[in-house]
Amino acid sequence: MSLFVHYLSLPYLIEGIWFTVAVTALGLAGGLILGLVLAAMQLSRFAVLAALARGYTVIFRGTPLILQMVFAYDALPQIGLKLSAIGAAGLALAANEAPFIAEMLRAGVLGVDGGQVLAGQALGMTPSLLMRRIIAPQAIRTMIPAFGNETVSALKNSSLASVISVQELTLRSTQLASSTFDFFSIFFASGLIYLVLTSLVSVIQLFVERALDLDRVTPQGRLSIFLPWRRVDLQTKLAEPAALLPPPHSLLPEMTAPRPTSRSDRAKHAAMVQRNNVAVEVTGLRKSYGAQTVLNGVDLTVRVGEVVALLGPSGSGKSTLLRCINHLENWDSGMVRVGGRRLGHSDDGRKLSPRAIANERASVGVGMVFQQFNLFSHLTARENVAGPLRWVHGLTRTDADRRARELLERVGLSHRADALPRHLSGGQQQRVAIARALAPNPSVLLLDEPTSALDPELVNEVLEVIRRLAVDDGLTMIISTHQIRFADEVADRVAFLSGGSIIEQGPAHEILSNPQHPATARFLSVMEADKAPESTS
Repeated sequence: MSLFVHYLSLPYLIEGIWFTVAVTALGLAGGLILGLVLAAMQLSRFAVLAALARGYTVIFRGTPLILQMVFAYDALPQIGLKLSAIGAAGLALAANEAPFIAEMLRAGVLGVDGGQVLAGQALGMTPSLLMRRIIAPQAIRTMIPAFGNETVSALKNSSLASVISVQELTLRSTQLASSTFDFFSIFFASGLIYLVLTSLVSVIQLFVERALDLDRVTPQGRLSIFLPWRRVDLQTKLAEPAALLPPPHSLLPEMTAPRPTSRSDRAKHAAMVQRNNVAVEVTGLRKSYGAQTVLNGVDLTVRVGEVVALLGPSGSGKSTLLRCINHLENWDSGMVRVGGRRLGHSDDGRKLSPRAIANERASVGVGMVFQQFNLFSHLTARENVAGPLRWVHGLTRTDADRRARELLERVGLSHRADALPRHLSGGQQQRVAIARALAPNPSVLLLDEPTSALDPELVNEVLEVIRRLAVDDGLTMIISTHQIRFADEVADRVAFLSGGSIIEQGPAHEILSNPQHPATARFLSVMEADKAPESTS
């Protein structure tokens, strides 16, 4: 036993530990940098870059690490690149680890819900901002266990550096055992040292996982200052004067009076709205997915302060039309103008870059509420609203936080401001999504089936919030919905889509009570028939 303890503290073996750690650190650091490059290439829109990255991955994942180390140490000097044994081992380990790390990074990025990316785009986030604020924070948390496992694997693989005479722990153990013939004690001591090193990696991994656990209700630790979603308690700062967020565009309602509710008053209101400026103009819009035509020459004009309800069966093109208005979808032909600006194109007609389109969305001011809520899952309700105000519109943390709390109070969720989306009901999540869309004072609000993903008992709470926005605020809105009664109560005008075309449109009550097109009549009768059992129960 004393001999075993002697080997554990033997300077000859301890020096081998430092060589082992050095090779591992070089391999992981280089592998992470190269892995980031490979992952970016594979996720790139350019097919050539993606093909090169995949070719590298096939080669270095498919050949043994020991051969790569021999190549780095013996072959590179033939082209004038002479490395030390540790440098060659670190380079080979980095080249070998890079494809595995790249796949981890790519899996983390692809694992982020696409709806959140879509929501970020709708809020005016540029691709780099999306990566930094939405995708990376969530991907990092999911990759920590895999990266911890890869670190342990790299630590053990560093023993192969002995083939090029790196005096790491395994080689020194072998040399010592050859001179003393005490193989068992020496290799048992060596194995215990490896176990201590790998256990240390596991402890660090658990610490990082704990530090990044969003569900832990703990005071802010030192690690939080490095996080993209750093949380700061602003309660003591909310007494400071607020900086009001300026309207992103001049399309705010030209009339501040609440929308009337009686039939006659609503008719007068609708006539008055028709004298307002055009908020949204869609002309000859066509969109196809392969052989399937989704939009077939759609024309739609929406005035400032007007509420238009889009009705139609599933697959008729309602959601695609809304996404085209916000340029979340490209279209084949036609034109979309918001506030007189042609979306997606510069003044000379050239298509804008993704970054320029994101800036355009932010400046034009088109808010959007999605079917599936699409809240950022790593942010609380308050942060979902305040974050885009800071990142996109440049508000200070204090002002953005104040604006978020005001809007959450308005939708009845001030008591859930610090809850993560997964701790909220569907109706609550959708109300947070509405508050987030309203935060930058949009000129137009698009709502894509805002109640379709909700349980029946949660529908009314969301509809009531939308009703107040339409009736009390006079907000310009385009709503895709199957809620016929709601459309009759709130909308100034109804447009019915079928087969990618608007086949009938007009005053809401007139169309819903006396449709002229047979397809509209059939759709409304089916919807009424579906609701009949509910009304009798």
